[in-house]
Amino acid sequence: MDLRLLSSFLAVVEEGHFKRAAARLFLSPPAVTQHIRQLESELGTRLLHRNPVSPTRAGARLAGHARTLLAAANAAMDDMADVIQGPSADAPRPLRIGIMSHGSAELTPAAVNAFRRARPDVPVELRQLNFTEHVTALVEDRVDVAFVRPAPDDERIATDLLTTEQRIVAVPESSAIADAREHGVRVADIIDLPFVRLPGHTPPVFTDYLYFNHEAQRRSPDFALTPQEVLTGVVAGRAAGSGLKSFARYYAWPGAVFVPVLDAPWESSYLAVRADDGNPEVKIFRALTVALAPELRPRVES
Repeated sequence: MDLRLLSSFLAVVEEGHFKRAAARLFLSPPAVTQHIRQLESELGTRLLHRNPVSPTRAGARLAGHARTLLAAANAAMDDMADVIQGPSADAPRPLRIGIMSHGSAELTPAAVNAFRRARPDVPVELRQLNFTEHVTALVEDRVDVAFVRPAPDDERIATDLLTTEQRIVAVPESSAIADAREHGVRVADIIDLPFVRLPGHTPPVFTDYLYFNHEAQRRSPDFALTPQEVLTGVVAGRAAGSGLKSFARYYAWPGAVFVPVLDAPWESSYLAVRADDGNPEVKIFRALTVALAPELRPRVES
């Protein structure tokens, strides 16, 4: 699949306008239009409604895949640039911090800032992780530490428990349970919600978490890799999602309602590292984060 075509398609979806998408890509509008037509021809289906511009059902599904493919291509180029250029002999190795969703809420930026103060000469790189990178980002050496949930079930990964919170579900304002945002619902009330789908290579432990140990069903037509994609489906009335209570503070989207699930077991966020990593900067970051957790945990969990 030609990444140029995907780039043009995703730009049109995100801008909602062919001319703005063309300006963003430094292309002419006819060139973008031709890219869309070629992609539709290759896939044998219409991807965009034209007036107004909006994705069809097939287009909405392809948009999620396009984001993943383009992000993977950019990551590959960045990684190759590092190899080709080679590190400077005097340049310290950066600490690469992976963050799934909003990490451990307020604890995540506090830990990052504490490390920057303690190790001002060490560059810090923040990398957003999608739902499928629960383990692979560390195992494949794309990050050095990662804020994830729940704990990876992999002997190659060591974890520290950071915060523990009540579970919530994200639903559209039109949902029958939206009025329960103050007093909450039970797992039995949410099992028929149209929860987003996850790619098949998503780690089982994360799938168990998202679907409340498979009591909830995957009835949405939408696939999602990121919280933003979950909420896009929610506010469009096509999907529901789940998370920790602090998720609502970080993703307060108009049209999305967050409802506590009263009888679901509380879940935790973790700091994950490679079990055999001897990098001293990883050890420092881990120690700082674990030391900060008791101080910030009441704020996150309240």
